[in-house]
Amino acid sequence: MNLQEQFGGIDVYLFDQLLKRRFDTSMRVLDAGCGPGRNLVYFLREGFDVCGVDISPDAIAQVRSLARTLAPSLPAENFRQEPVERMSFADASFDAVLSSAVLHFARDETHWLAMMREMWRVLKPGGIFFSRLASSDGVEDFVERLEGRRFRLPGGVEWLLADERILRETTDSLRGELVEPLKTVVVHEARSMSVWCMRKRDRRSML
Repeated sequence: MNLQEQFGGIDVYLFDQLLKRRFDTSMRVLDAGCGPGRNLVYFLREGFDVCGVDISPDAIAQVRSLARTLAPSLPAENFRQEPVERMSFADASFDAVLSSAVLHFARDETHWLAMMREMWRVLKPGGIFFSRLASSDGVEDFVERLEGRRFRLPGGVEWLLADERILRETTDSLRGELVEPLKTVVVHEARSMSVWCMRKRDRRSML
């Protein structure tokens, strides 16, 4: 088996969720901020009902091309050029929502919360939310706080950084439950990335 062909450039922590059997082919999956589809190769190959949104028209063109090759029965309108905070999918449309390396690009905390509310809106009760996002945990000594939760990282990139407290408070506010403990990996003198995986409890869940 050629792993690159089977899984593409999948986030290693999303691959970990596959190994833990969090997903099966009966599930409808949304990649919110899908880019060109690096996390969708496996799902497309295995016959999942896959959708994606991204603000970039080039990214949507690329992911549609990928889907035509790997899952030609999927309609092109499954992949939509629109912002994560204003998606056109109906409430409770998905069994799983993926958000890999997206939330830290929020303009500010209001934008971050708007994206979270919208992703939660389209997730079914009992559905799985997976996110990998930048954190301030463990990197406090080499990032520069700008305004609110925005920081400048080594190399000059500016991101909105979450932390364990915010992720736990947001989980509680959404009436979600952690599927597994929060994990944070520190790349020394570069960045810190957290993995946040939770389940939506019921229709009363709200932020």
